[in-house]
Amino acid sequence: MKFNNPLTLTTLRNVGIAAALGTVLGACGGGTTSNQTASPGASPAAGGGDFVVGMVLVGPKNDAGWNQAHFEGIEGAVKKVPGTKLEYVDKVNPADRPNVTASQVADELINKGAKFVIMNSDDFKDDALETAKKHPNVTVIHASGDYAWKEGKNFKNQPNLGNIMGRMEFGKQIAGCAAALGTETGRIGYLGALINDETRRYASAAFLGARYCWENYRKRDPKDLGFRVTWIGFWFNIPGKTLDPTKVADDFYNGGFDVVMSGIDTPEAAVQGKKAADAGKQVKFVHYDLATGCNLAPDICLGVPFYNWSIPYADAIQKAKDGKYTSEFVWSGPDWQNLSNPTTDMIGFNPGNALGDRKQFLDQFIKGLSDGSINLYRGPINLQDGTVYVPAGQTATDQQIWYMPQLIAGMEGSSK
Repeated sequence: MKFNNPLTLTTLRNVGIAAALGTVLGACGGGTTSNQTASPGASPAAGGGDFVVGMVLVGPKNDAGWNQAHFEGIEGAVKKVPGTKLEYVDKVNPADRPNVTASQVADELINKGAKFVIMNSDDFKDDALETAKKHPNVTVIHASGDYAWKEGKNFKNQPNLGNIMGRMEFGKQIAGCAAALGTETGRIGYLGALINDETRRYASAAFLGARYCWENYRKRDPKDLGFRVTWIGFWFNIPGKTLDPTKVADDFYNGGFDVVMSGIDTPEAAVQGKKAADAGKQVKFVHYDLATGCNLAPDICLGVPFYNWSIPYADAIQKAKDGKYTSEFVWSGPDWQNLSNPTTDMIGFNPGNALGDRKQFLDQFIKGLSDGSINLYRGPINLQDGTVYVPAGQTATDQQIWYMPQLIAGMEGSSK
């Protein structure tokens, strides 16, 4: 554990899946990038004996959120490690690619020469394990997940499978603080994805940050802070299957919530916030995932916690290329010395223009998190049903943080 603060198309079981995979791996479904110049007309995986890195993305590579952050991260990693080339397929999800699984896409990337494959969604955890077992000579990385965590609940002893994730709990605490500093109504909406350990711990971290800054910097009673989570049912909109995040964001902005935080892959909180602001509403938003997220609507952005995936990806790729990769669970924290441009650890935060003079309080909060004088996982912490989760005088363990079973007392919204 590392803590840092061949299945071919013709052998597929049915023609429908084969046709779908053929579409996925065609020109519009994926692509290639390299840190070397490819010869005109060369096949995607050919040329120079490149070490081929494959990536399977759950959403579009340009979604202004989670998937774009991963794609930019892997592009950066490939540039850092000489002799590597990227093959990728995006939009691997039930709406865009019916009857196609991430493991099937990974098989085809491996057939095209990939020796290292990344899958970037929590939903891909079993696909990642299946791929690692099937291809023991290929390094498989699941971004999120815990199968490589020996101290976790779900450890699988698979030598070529690793997990990489960021300690976004800190980023979400900072984001929650920014939301509390920005709200005038005392009502914060949180646009959530589906419900699992990851999303519960992130939403809860945001609430902890908001409650602390509401009380300590705004000098307001925590009981007067409204923090509501609405889950849409997936990481992004799937028409007919999920709640429409555009409507959920609008409902927040039209319902007295003057700050909306994004917890999904896509930018509806920003897009609808800008429309509401243009219509004269005094609203603000907090983006998620992508460092440049505030650019969507800079005047009303309070900030964005983001991942720099290129740092851990480059490290893992170099190890695999050198034949030195062994299974590891990487949970990388904030780069406290350089939050706006992380170079050592992968979590960053960019403050937004809408903070105004209250940015000074956010800076104080960040300093407290950095030096340990503020620890929001120090008890008492109660769960939504009143259960004591972390008793007074104790601090939550890594396992308690990771496997958050409910939202925290004081939050509105479903826990299961």
